[in-house]
Amino acid sequence: MQFAGFTLRNNLFVAPMAGVTDRPFRQLCKKMGAGLAVSEMVTSNSLLYGSEKTQRRANHDGEVEPISVQIAGADPAMMAEAARHNAERGAQIIDINMGCPAKKVCNVMAGSALMQDEPLVARILEAVVKAVPETPVTLKFRTGWNRANKNAPTIARIAEESGIRAIAIHGRTRADQYMGDAEYDTIAHVKSRVTIPVIANGDITSPQKAKHVLDYTGADGVMIGRAAQGRPWIFREIEHFLATGEELPPPLVSEIHQVCRDHIDDLYAFYGEARGVKIARKHISWYTRGLVGSAAFRFAMNQIPDIPAQLTAVDEFFGKLAEADTRLRYEAEPPQELAA
Repeated sequence: MQFAGFTLRNNLFVAPMAGVTDRPFRQLCKKMGAGLAVSEMVTSNSLLYGSEKTQRRANHDGEVEPISVQIAGADPAMMAEAARHNAERGAQIIDINMGCPAKKVCNVMAGSALMQDEPLVARILEAVVKAVPETPVTLKFRTGWNRANKNAPTIARIAEESGIRAIAIHGRTRADQYMGDAEYDTIAHVKSRVTIPVIANGDITSPQKAKHVLDYTGADGVMIGRAAQGRPWIFREIEHFLATGEELPPPLVSEIHQVCRDHIDDLYAFYGEARGVKIARKHISWYTRGLVGSAAFRFAMNQIPDIPAQLTAVDEFFGKLAEADTRLRYEAEPPQELAA
């Protein structure tokens, strides 16, 4: 797929998710078949550029290209400077966040709150595009502020006129948060009105759903968020289904064990022991969701304080299941997490 001047493996995108899409997770999803993974959003506040959190979120060392960094803010000049700052440090695509519904983001008129002020949206987009003329800029937003104000078509037009190279649309309004079902009529309408690539996002949880959304909206690609938590192989499943019309069998428990192990090893290396153990807990919880005995295991996992004990617990849990080398079965959808 051609996207913002780059040739991608396919049209499958990893949604930026706060607290999830760090470098280890992005690398894993790309390895598992994603065409592009967007970073967690980084602040446009220059006073925070040197903070540990911001530097870690902008860490793409050794990551498969292209490198897409998402920035968030509400001031055109600050957003322009943030774009320049990240482009100078290796970002090959700048993505603008106008989709996050979190209160702490919207309360400062950033994220999806910006959709209420269309003139400000135009000023921000124009400022960012002008600031990084050699770097493509993309935009992620929602269908509107609330169901009575679905202005995604207007925002899309502003984006195209401002020089934005591609847009991703989450099929919910800001007021919807992550409640109810995503709707795709608005995305289809937007796709019919713009010439830049449109990526559809929201409730894409299976290969069949991905194909349905692509066919229904005419979108150029799909963006997967929560469904990839503890299930990064969803990208290879979708890629295979779109190419062949056939479903891949679910992974063996032995493979899930190895993927989980490799992932948490990367988390330890990336965050260090104290933080790495805490971050690993939620990923281990997602990987084990739906497996026999996982509820009690997850409860016990939250009490484990160090790397050796955490690894031993993971190996013992999967070791018991792998004796039969059974295939994974889900009890429920992956847990919810805030997406940017």
